[in-house]
Amino acid sequence: MDATQILLAALLTPLLSAVLIACFLRRRGVIASYLSVAAAAAICAFSFMAINAMGEEPIRAAVDWLHFGNFTASMGFLFDGTAATMLAMVAFVGFLIHVFSLGYMADDKAKGRFFGGLSIFMFSMLGIILADNLIMIFVFWELVGFSSYMLIGHYLNTDEAAAASKKAFIVNRIGDLGFLVGIVYAYWHFGTTNLEAMSAAVAVDPGMINAAIAALLMCGFIGKSAQFPLHVWLPDAMAGPTPVSALIHAATMVAAGVYFLIRIAFLFPESVLGGIAILGTSVAVYAGFCAYGQNDIKKILAYSTLSQLGYMSAAFGLGFPGIALFHLITHAFFKALLFLGAGSIIHGCHHEQDIFKMGGIFKKMPITSITFVIGVLALCGVYGFAGFYSKDAILIAAGLDGKCLFILLTLGAFLTAGYMGRLVWIVFFGEPKSESASHAHESGATMLLPLIILAVLSVVGGWLHMWPEQLGQIIVSSKETLHHVAGYDAMHHTVLIWGSVAWIVGLLGSLVFYGKGATEDRLAKVCKPAYDFLKARLWFDEIYGFYVAKIQQRLAVLLSFLDIFLIKGVFVRGSAGLVGLVGACSRSLHVGSIHGYVYWFLGGIILLWAFASGVAL
Repeated sequence: MDATQILLAALLTPLLSAVLIACFLRRRGVIASYLSVAAAAAICAFSFMAINAMGEEPIRAAVDWLHFGNFTASMGFLFDGTAATMLAMVAFVGFLIHVFSLGYMADDKAKGRFFGGLSIFMFSMLGIILADNLIMIFVFWELVGFSSYMLIGHYLNTDEAAAASKKAFIVNRIGDLGFLVGIVYAYWHFGTTNLEAMSAAVAVDPGMINAAIAALLMCGFIGKSAQFPLHVWLPDAMAGPTPVSALIHAATMVAAGVYFLIRIAFLFPESVLGGIAILGTSVAVYAGFCAYGQNDIKKILAYSTLSQLGYMSAAFGLGFPGIALFHLITHAFFKALLFLGAGSIIHGCHHEQDIFKMGGIFKKMPITSITFVIGVLALCGVYGFAGFYSKDAILIAAGLDGKCLFILLTLGAFLTAGYMGRLVWIVFFGEPKSESASHAHESGATMLLPLIILAVLSVVGGWLHMWPEQLGQIIVSSKETLHHVAGYDAMHHTVLIWGSVAWIVGLLGSLVFYGKGATEDRLAKVCKPAYDFLKARLWFDEIYGFYVAKIQQRLAVLLSFLDIFLIKGVFVRGSAGLVGLVGACSRSLHVGSIHGYVYWFLGGIILLWAFASGVAL
């Protein structure tokens, strides 16, 4: 098999798995689960075979798909270093999450449907990674949205899951509308949607860069990566099964938006990049504060994901897409570890998710606890862990750009250490605070093995010299560019100091403030208004709810009234009535009498003669 055939096999394997499960195995959950895991393992193998077959030039392959006059839509692969890096991460982390799901979903009666959803999601993600044009990306982008809707709403009997899946689907459609308009505009502007062709056009004539196209395409990123103002769907999406949270909301789907930005980086002018940096920094700080108001272990991690996506956006906006990709990869390792670790805790505590009803977990679930703490240290950016290398590179880039973004992102790092310290001290130490925590038990091998592997990756994942030569080329290039910026050495030492201060003060401060094994949130006692404000997520859901119920719904009623009485009543029925009236008048002229027709004929002749002669009537 050549590289193109290997990539095609990697892409079609999960689709075949999903089709077989949907058609024959929906009620045979055990067989469906093992088929899906086998497909994930095959994807992993095919991915590394394709990476091994890579040469110095990207792998390209395309076939025409649709023809409309002069317009041609193609389906093709573009497999370069960036795609290879993303593919390796998605394939391997996705496989580990599939294995974890074998244990976590063992007693679920609808696991056939669940694993079928995982397979179609993997197919969709691989399509985004390999696509060589905007149209193909958009097709798979929408498939990702559909499969995430299925997986978030997996628990069909719960209103929370149903509402969360609809919310995620609808909010993402808002961003996707801008994405679709951007594709149309890009085709009109460039005459193509092929990524390499557009990049070549910009390289020849930088004047081809169009801020409007960049801003419209960025709408898709804002929706998929849950950036402001379309961020409200992500915390609610935690209603889905925990492996879904790990796969979709940590390693792949939300990261797809950042990957898409990196793919189209050549389209962005400085003005738009600056806006992305400010947006990402704002989200990083906002999400950090909101996490302090959450008691659900998964929602704390959801806001952590929002915050880290803000860091990736900031890195991209600062002009270092490779560093954004670097943090995307390291974040996938430790955030998948944290979500799966949370799933192991929830499973061991008999599906309890409130951190203030846990406590003493370290003694009862030692392997889960140790791996979870490793994930926390990587997330906080402790020296030597994967998160340190990528997050510090972002802080250095921010510091070289100016003081404001650096201060805010450092504040975000402090907030991260604080809320994760709060989680660790409350969940793992002290005494059990509920019957569920008292009877907590360690998870089985299929759940622990992925945790151990991800814990190792959360340590060594940032050591670029250990990566295969074909991977990380854009990351190395961005880091080398950063090293040559004036003032790098001084800023590097500054970040080492302040980055360390941020996580040390954050972790120790949370210990002092909350203590070990706290039974209630001290912030709610010390400053209840601030706690309520953070718990309400700064009232964004209420603001959007007010807009929909009080403004949009009333506007819809007004438009409905105008449609019924003006459009249908005046224009449609009115014009029909006018035509009918004219017809009735014309019909009165047809009296069916020869004498009548002669009189009308003579009258017409007289009128025409008078008009021609200029006689005044």
